[in-house]
Amino acid sequence: MTTTPDALLAFRQAIRSQSQAILLASSSTSSPVDSLSQATHIHIPPSDTFPKSTPTRWRKGSSSTSTSNLTLNDLYTLEAIYLVYQLKSLPAPEYAKQAREVGLGIGMVSVTERKVVVDWLEGASESSERLVELEKVDAAIKAAESLASGSTTPPSTPPTHLKQLYSEGSPSKSSTAKGLATPGSPVKRKYVPDTADIASVKRIRTQEIELRDRNSVLRGIKKNVRVNFSSVRTQFAEKLKKMKETSGKAAPMPSSSSSLMSGVDSKMMSQKKRPTWPIIMISSSPTALITMYNVKKFLQESTFEPTETARSRAQAEGNVRPDDVIIIDRRLTHIESSGKENVFQQRYIVIDSQDALTKFGPDAWDRVVCVMTTGQAWQFRSYKWSEPKVLFHHVKGIYVSWANDRPNPKIKDWNVTELKIDQQRRHIDKSMVAHFWKVLDDWMTANKPTLMKS
Repeated sequence: MTTTPDALLAFRQAIRSQSQAILLASSSTSSPVDSLSQATHIHIPPSDTFPKSTPTRWRKGSSSTSTSNLTLNDLYTLEAIYLVYQLKSLPAPEYAKQAREVGLGIGMVSVTERKVVVDWLEGASESSERLVELEKVDAAIKAAESLASGSTTPPSTPPTHLKQLYSEGSPSKSSTAKGLATPGSPVKRKYVPDTADIASVKRIRTQEIELRDRNSVLRGIKKNVRVNFSSVRTQFAEKLKKMKETSGKAAPMPSSSSSLMSGVDSKMMSQKKRPTWPIIMISSSPTALITMYNVKKFLQESTFEPTETARSRAQAEGNVRPDDVIIIDRRLTHIESSGKENVFQQRYIVIDSQDALTKFGPDAWDRVVCVMTTGQAWQFRSYKWSEPKVLFHHVKGIYVSWANDRPNPKIKDWNVTELKIDQQRRHIDKSMVAHFWKVLDDWMTANKPTLMKS
């Protein structure tokens, strides 16, 4: 048996050369598919094509087997390495969910090893204790092939990696690997699990980590006990009453002129306070994902709509040009300590230029809480702070990009939060927008709390 090509190293070199791996429905490069579940092979530029179940040199972290007794079950497959890199920016629960959807399950790269694997693929680290020699991978494949071809008690469902690795080999090996009886073969005995396999399964189960999401953590294991602060309210009510009585006795009687001025002041105070709603600035670049055409639908309705679609819809309604000022009304719910639920609206203003900002007075920059950027520094030339590092010290920075875009080195030192939009799956838009508001609320609470309920 010849030496197997290093699929892991080929994939790493393709990433470093910014080449895109292609999913194929067969070994032919003329049959690309969009989903990993539909693919059988992965083409890695410039010329390597591997079955997606090809074992790689990366040993699983949960494996306690020494490298001398290495088996294929101890190695991550190429599809597991491909998937963890494609979903590197997703949260752990979402990553695990998508891995189960494509059929990986236990074979996926564990959430604790994701960062180590991705860093090695991108070249952030040059070595890892989990890498094994290619010769030992070949030995494990030989042992699996020998076991599959010589055993008289195969499992009811043969390993997937054997079906794909040897389906193009000799007919005798293919039929034996699939567990099919040949003419004249003896009756198969009842399958008896190997004791080593039983021990491996027990070891895997003891090391499994139960994933938790935001809802399960907040739910807790104890009953929700409502805290009653009525005693504190009663205590401070008495103090406030005494303070009012004391201030009432010490107040002097106003004269006629002071009474007139007091009346003018009270009239001015009774007038409605000028609203100071927080301002969000977005990029005016034509290539920006969030524009004045689709920002309202995105932030208020939690649905991303491509700019071209939103522009066509607006023009069909008679709106040739978008508004230079857009108002976003956000519905918020506040639960008091007594359990009463209060619903109110927080209003935001969205603009995309310095000219539109001047409409809100000379102190408008004091109300700017967020700047969305595409990573182009020319966006900030007319801003109060044209240097990105200084700008994002005074406002919250959000970098918007596609989920499959490569990291942008320009924003590395900009102190911005990345907001990645998926091109196809609209059902995750709601969680993405909720994350945006959570990040912005935390920043406003810490830096500009007076604008939270203007």
